[in-house]
Amino acid sequence: MLFWMSRAGTLLTLSALAATLTAKEPTATPPESLKVAKGFKVELLYSVPKDIQGSWVNLCVDPKGRLIVSDQYGGLFRVTVPPIGGDAAATKVEPIPVPIGEAQGLVWAFNSLYVVVNSGGGKYPGGVYRVRDTNNDDVLDSLETLRLFDGRAGEHGPHAVVPAHDGKGLYIVCGNQVPLTKFDRTRVPPTWGEDHLLPRMPDGRGFMKDVLGPGGAIYRIDPDGKSWELYSVGFRNQFDAAVNRDGELFTYDADMEWDVNTPWYRPTRICHVVPGSEFGWRNGAGKWPAYYVDSTPAVVNIGPGSPTGVTFGYGAKFPAKFQEALFICDWSYGKLYAVHLQPRQSSYTATFDEFIAGTPLPLTDVVISPQDGAMYFAIGGRKTTSGLYRATYVGDESTAPSKPQTDAVTSVYRQVRHALEERQGGPAADGVEIVWPSLAHGDRFLRTAARTALEFQPVDKWRDRALNETDPVTLTHALLALIHVSAADQFHRAAGAPQTQPELLADVLQSLERIDWSELSASQKLDVARVYQVAFNRLGPPDVPTQGRLIAKFDKLLPAGHLHLNAELGQLLVYLQGPTAAPKLVALLEQAPTQEEQIEYARSLRMLKAGWTPALREIYFQWFNKAAGYRGGASFGLFVLNIKKDAMANLSPEELSVLKPILEAQPPTTITQAVAPPRKFVKEWKLDELVDKAQQGLKGRDFERGKAMFAAANCFSCHRYDNQGGAIGPDLTGVAGRFSPRDLLESIVDPSKVISDQYAAVTIVTEDGVSVTGRIVNLNGDTMKISTNMLNPDEQTTIDRRKIEEMFTAKTSMMPTGLLNTLQEDEILDLVAYALSRGDRTNAMFAAK
Repeated sequence: MLFWMSRAGTLLTLSALAATLTAKEPTATPPESLKVAKGFKVELLYSVPKDIQGSWVNLCVDPKGRLIVSDQYGGLFRVTVPPIGGDAAATKVEPIPVPIGEAQGLVWAFNSLYVVVNSGGGKYPGGVYRVRDTNNDDVLDSLETLRLFDGRAGEHGPHAVVPAHDGKGLYIVCGNQVPLTKFDRTRVPPTWGEDHLLPRMPDGRGFMKDVLGPGGAIYRIDPDGKSWELYSVGFRNQFDAAVNRDGELFTYDADMEWDVNTPWYRPTRICHVVPGSEFGWRNGAGKWPAYYVDSTPAVVNIGPGSPTGVTFGYGAKFPAKFQEALFICDWSYGKLYAVHLQPRQSSYTATFDEFIAGTPLPLTDVVISPQDGAMYFAIGGRKTTSGLYRATYVGDESTAPSKPQTDAVTSVYRQVRHALEERQGGPAADGVEIVWPSLAHGDRFLRTAARTALEFQPVDKWRDRALNETDPVTLTHALLALIHVSAADQFHRAAGAPQTQPELLADVLQSLERIDWSELSASQKLDVARVYQVAFNRLGPPDVPTQGRLIAKFDKLLPAGHLHLNAELGQLLVYLQGPTAAPKLVALLEQAPTQEEQIEYARSLRMLKAGWTPALREIYFQWFNKAAGYRGGASFGLFVLNIKKDAMANLSPEELSVLKPILEAQPPTTITQAVAPPRKFVKEWKLDELVDKAQQGLKGRDFERGKAMFAAANCFSCHRYDNQGGAIGPDLTGVAGRFSPRDLLESIVDPSKVISDQYAAVTIVTEDGVSVTGRIVNLNGDTMKISTNMLNPDEQTTIDRRKIEEMFTAKTSMMPTGLLNTLQEDEILDLVAYALSRGDRTNAMFAAK
């Protein structure tokens, strides 16, 4: 007899689940096995016969409340669902008799069905199509091609189509393998480039190595598909998008899971897609960090996963909190999250929680039906078993329509941003005067909107004003705009071969020299460092005398006591071939507590030719032998190897000979992800021994030691914190908003006491007696990939779903015990303070006693 543990903790006999897991043709995951938010009910309306109707990846609602669905490799179907409370067996599925399919975008708008074809199977060309009923007989019968896209982009190709908030157009969402299509207008200044100061490393496995920026794009088109406007760029592979009550567009962008545990890894994230935005995707190790002044940051990072469908809860008969939520689907981990947005200045911040989860539950799309107020979601994709589900609220809270929450301050901020955005796309008579004051605004989105609008204004009207500006923040953004619009054409920038402009470079550098570095905040310093980098990349290198002055300048600033500043200043010194770059960066490499930070310095040092001594060379190349034991995503080891190859290319024959024993040493066969030196056992700490002091004694703590202990306790190995660390466990940067000191200590000392649903493992037993515990991270047909080692994200076990005999939630956490047993009491208190500080070294916990 097979059993499944329900959310309430009771045992359910699951003959249906047994059939699902053991049948030759599995059926969709039974709803009894799902974890659902309190007060909600999920029912399985239809288990899709794979051989007949394929695997469903997209949903939309037609005017009569019926669903239109698409098979990833086949055609379209119309689904009539039974009324709420009705018999699921009454679900009716009928093919749509129009020769189109392979859709990953569907929407009913302007009395038409719009279809975006991904061309995954190759039968239908990738593009945007319009389907209509021409004789009003309730049968779709007409197909019109609005735009075809170049090439076959596969799963990173054309995706969603979304109605615009003003009822006058549509947004078209394209992943990063779709070459930019011809557009009539652009909100994004057509000045993009790779903008790497040091040579970019392509993906270690060669994935998309020839695809250059700007990456995935979102367009706005008119209903007839005649006019195309480039709206936003820089995404990796955003599958869907949605518009909120304020008319603001949001998307859920993908990560590159092969980059996990590298400094350039960017988790899946919610993006506020403002007009003209650039989100900084570049191939391989070239992805722009969120702190770059020319990159738009995320609203909130979600974590590792595979983003699919998104929708707002408007019109749902749900409690108000969920009517206002942005629902997002994660295909690989089987999570449907509710993201709760809060206005912040002219943009938003957000929190999120798990709404529905299952194993397996490869979510593909989600919609709200305005007819019955229910949520409908589908699972499927990559020829996995597909199903259609309905979620309804059966709890006691009110489901009356929610009322928009207004905030006078944020409304004013948003109005200012919109006024700036109106100056994007072309010259405006008042453009320069309108945007200039906002270049120094305290709201990052307003500064970016102003700089973006400035780049569309005739440069002769503001060039001298930019160079002579006295406010350091205004100057920083004005100079970046000037460099963008004055640099070489797009082909040369993308190819990394700028046409040098020494006169302009000299003017820009002279203007930058007026900035008093000591008066800047850390983020403002990062902005200035980035402007130097873009200037050298686009305008060419400085002359020799200027190079010497800049080396002296940056030498005094490094180390900066700040990880990101160390990284960016280190790049500048390496680019200029400063003689102190080697000793300074090697020292930082040795001191860095995380492998991400170490890789950051090692990556820059690979291009350095000046200032090396034999001792520094030995230390640097010995690091590669240690790093060979580090673990990360599928490309991680090859990235490290490529850094080493580039560094070796700078060695003379004599140096190669001297370093041969180090260069040819056998790397470790064991994982050495705990990059801190091994520590002696102190004691087996109990919760009660630490709680009182943690609750009362977090004063006068040591930030740097707390960070070092975070590494020594292996926390960075699995958890991301302040944009460093692994991605298998939850991101702990915001732990202060969810955990008290006691909660945090309890989760470390006894990790299995309360296991987060979001990160719970499953135990799978196959019919031949094999037992595997881990997290399901990927599916393809009937094949499941299970991540079994939190210290090694690339360690996965393959399971045939048809051979599963039993599957249940694991009763123990994947997080190991005893992590604090090598730490002294004061070190533990420093670690707790560091974890609760959100990475802020100015937090009161670190003030002197």
